Amino acid sequence: MKEEEYAELLHKYKDRIRKEFGEKAAKTPAKVTSTEYTEFKKELYPAHYTLFEKACNASEKILNLKADAKKSVQVQKNLDICHLNVTPSGVLSFAILAGLFIMVVGSLSTFGLPMLFGGEPMMVFVFFFMAGGLVAIPAIQKLPDFMANTWRMKSSNQMVQAIFYLVTYMRHTSNLERAIEFAADHLEAPLSLDFRKILWDVENQTFSTIKESAESYLEIWKDWDKDFVESFHLVESSLYEGSEDRRLSLLDKSLDVILNGTYENMLHYAHNLKSPMTMLHMLGVILPILGLVILPLVVSFMGNSNNPFTTAIYISLLYNVSLPIGVYYLGKSILSQRPAGYGAVDISEKEEVKRYRNIIIPLGGKVSLAVNPIYISIMVFIVCMLIGFSPMILHTLGSADFSLDGKGNLKMLDYVCPPSNINCQEQDKVGPYGMGASVLSLVVIIGLGVSIGLYFSLRSKNVIKIRERTKSLEDEFSSALFQLGNRLADGLPAEIAFSKVANTMEGTTSGEFFNLAEKNITKLGMGLEDALFDEKVGALASFPSKVIESSMKVLIESIKKGPRIAAQALLSMSRYIKEIHRVEERLSDLMADVISSMKSQVKFLTPAIAGIVIGISSMISTILTKLSAQLNCFAQNSSDASGFGNMLDIFGIGIPTFHFQIVVGIYIVQIVYILTILSSGIENGADKLGERFELGKNLVKSTLLYAALSAIVMVLFNVFATSIMAASLTACGA
Repeated sequence: MKEEEYAELLHKYKDRIRKEFGEKAAKTPAKVTSTEYTEFKKELYPAHYTLFEKACNASEKILNLKADAKKSVQVQKNLDICHLNVTPSGVLSFAILAGLFIMVVGSLSTFGLPMLFGGEPMMVFVFFFMAGGLVAIPAIQKLPDFMANTWRMKSSNQMVQAIFYLVTYMRHTSNLERAIEFAADHLEAPLSLDFRKILWDVENQTFSTIKESAESYLEIWKDWDKDFVESFHLVESSLYEGSEDRRLSLLDKSLDVILNGTYENMLHYAHNLKSPMTMLHMLGVILPILGLVILPLVVSFMGNSNNPFTTAIYISLLYNVSLPIGVYYLGKSILSQRPAGYGAVDISEKEEVKRYRNIIIPLGGKVSLAVNPIYISIMVFIVCMLIGFSPMILHTLGSADFSLDGKGNLKMLDYVCPPSNINCQEQDKVGPYGMGASVLSLVVIIGLGVSIGLYFSLRSKNVIKIRERTKSLEDEFSSALFQLGNRLADGLPAEIAFSKVANTMEGTTSGEFFNLAEKNITKLGMGLEDALFDEKVGALASFPSKVIESSMKVLIESIKKGPRIAAQALLSMSRYIKEIHRVEERLSDLMADVISSMKSQVKFLTPAIAGIVIGISSMISTILTKLSAQLNCFAQNSSDASGFGNMLDIFGIGIPTFHFQIVVGIYIVQIVYILTILSSGIENGADKLGERFELGKNLVKSTLLYAALSAIVMVLFNVFATSIMAASLTACGA
């Protein structure tokens, strides 16, 4: 009789015996078929992966370029890691088409459209799109590499857990296929998809045995994480050991290998991280912000700067487009070198937790209303934009300007004539240069940073509380498992052992868990499995933790072989959880210096320096504006106007602080966003929930700090500059 037929017959008769004793029939273990794998992949895959897949396949049909043979091998490896149904030729075709599209459409629109409406072609934008298209071609070809690194980083966060689940299951049941299935059920994406793929390749007969399928998968990690490969091989080797003690020691050794390897790899990474992080900080933060001090002077002496708004757009191309892209690319390159670690799990995508991504408003009793945070964020953004851009709105509506100090020195709007246009009309005036407008421009940045920060904060606030509660339970659960294992080793049935542990750990979170399971057994008459796993009243329904769930499944599986086998399994699991927690703490210590430095940059240094620089730049802009007005005044009143006319040709009016501050403020929001993602990635790996929580805190605090410092320094320096220039302006009759 074949093994499958025997297993099916055995399962059938076990179910009949259970029914005779009034128990529920056990569920048949579900096999991972090609249909299930495809559906699972669709649910898991990020939208941008599938869009990239479609774009590459469509481009290959249009262009169908042949990729370089040597490069194709590595590109195909990266595509296989991400499970993308794309060829290297498709990637190359998409890169060429996308680059040409950017160059042609961008250049023609910025060159031809202004001419159609009677304006001059914007040559700066033409060159920008030409350069952008050329840069896009190699950048898009590198996308599979970045996707593969992201996939590896997400997977590597779970590698310690993967070996932990394999070892835990193999201790009581020496079956590799069932162990991989057990790990796939308890791991989060994307490593769960990889493990399902191992099973699927056996089901669809791509490989004849589970060992061959696993070896094919491990080829991906040989160059990336040798410790994971070695640990997996030790787990496989335990299958061929005749001695039970030798088999168990190999399993213990496999977990020790990956834990020690993880620590050593992170140690080297932490040592090598200081130099690139210093470079990133200097090139992405310090030099650009210090360059802002001299930028108003450069703009003022550009000559013929009759349209400061156009100048602001040119500066924005540098500070809001080119620099953030460069910093992000450099940060991603640093992050891609991060080795396998031990990261947190994003539980926000689970169905039972998704509701808590909203703002929960209690309406009395058990009724509550869930509001999407996006609505609050949009409302804050719109209100701040209306307030921030009110100076431009008032000027457009023809509102009269007014003085803030009653003496005419500090104005609200202050639209002025360009120095080169002596006889300008009202419609020729540019601005706003007023102190009031400059301060109100900060509300634009507050609206941008705070609205984005509020969205991330409100979206993750409730979920992070659930995860922290679960994490605290997992931290103390190892001692609870140890006690439970000791009770089982004494020969007590599991039901009585639960009651003993619940009494011993009364007042703790673990005690609540065991107490709930014990009540289900004694008061509701449930069996052990239902008391733990029932969807409505089971103990795990109140404690959604994969570690606890897997521990209890190991208990259910091993208790069938006797209390002593179950005791050994739980005691080993308790030791594993403690070891993983110990390594996690050591990794946190390793990264503490780098992470604390980055967090101080994000939370204080960057917004503080930028705020002071904006205040200084505002003073320089005020002085230059007053000097421009002085020259204009002298040119009109002097008998020898030709000399002043030549000066006016080379002396521009400068950029208003209103426009300049908005450009710089957007850059600060971008830099805080990028550095937060980078610091979160270095500390926790691919942890989207933690990343969103940190973004929420940092964007709100850093934006408000920047705005407050900018406003204080701006007002003080402008009052100082105005008092200096007041005498000379009076002399000219201004």
